[in-house]
Amino acid sequence: MEKRLGKEVIGEIFGTFILILLGDGVVANVGLAPRLAGTAYNWNTITIGWAFAVIIAVYVSAGVSGAHLNPAVTLGLAVRRGFPWSKVVPFILAQMVGAFLGAAAVYFIYRDGLVAAGMPNVWSTGPGSVFGQTFWGGASSAATGTYSMLTACVAELFGTMVLTWGIAASGDLKNNGLKDNLGGFIVGFTVLAIGLSLGGPSGYSINPARDLGPRLFGALVGTQGLFDGLYWLIPPVLIPAIAGPIGFWLYDIVVAKNLPKKD
Repeated sequence: MEKRLGKEVIGEIFGTFILILLGDGVVANVGLAPRLAGTAYNWNTITIGWAFAVIIAVYVSAGVSGAHLNPAVTLGLAVRRGFPWSKVVPFILAQMVGAFLGAAAVYFIYRDGLVAAGMPNVWSTGPGSVFGQTFWGGASSAATGTYSMLTACVAELFGTMVLTWGIAASGDLKNNGLKDNLGGFIVGFTVLAIGLSLGGPSGYSINPARDLGPRLFGALVGTQGLFDGLYWLIPPVLIPAIAGPIGFWLYDIVVAKNLPKKD
């Protein structure tokens, strides 16, 4: 049991590392690109980059750990899918470590640009993040902070629930009979849909490890303002952690319970 858990922890570390390497990587690429005007790379680039980051991370690690890659998913599976509670803390710690290491890799890849730009926030979501500046272009300074923390919380709540619905449906053979080897694409496209449709108010963390792990690394390398106030804790960390179990519960009540029985 302990030997298997150790392998699963390694899978979660590596999968989350890939997720952040490619996810924060596209944010750095968009935010720091000196060769193009601010509108040449846009919100679509970031959302597509994150979607493929999820797809690749899932396919690499799913066979080892199930590719949770997200404390909200781990908590939701523990509450509604029988995932052992004894594994919850090790999985979440592994996801945090993987996210931290993924941010470190992005730092080494983009170090010259980051240093030249004054170490901007390519690590996490919320006020001051590069995604906002990229999305709003020249009006970014005026646009950042337009949405209240409450609105950001609502966006994270719905975004995380949609994520869990996509995950639950992708593995539900009683629903559309989806084959397991396509599940990663469904989850990735779910993340793409969330980013395109719901990502504006908060930057769609929908994953406490995705936000907190890189945020910790960013603070270590000198990015300012990452832990100002309580924003860093509430919309990107606490709300997804709460929304994960709620999302799986709603899927079970609204969808799974009403599926026709198959012969």
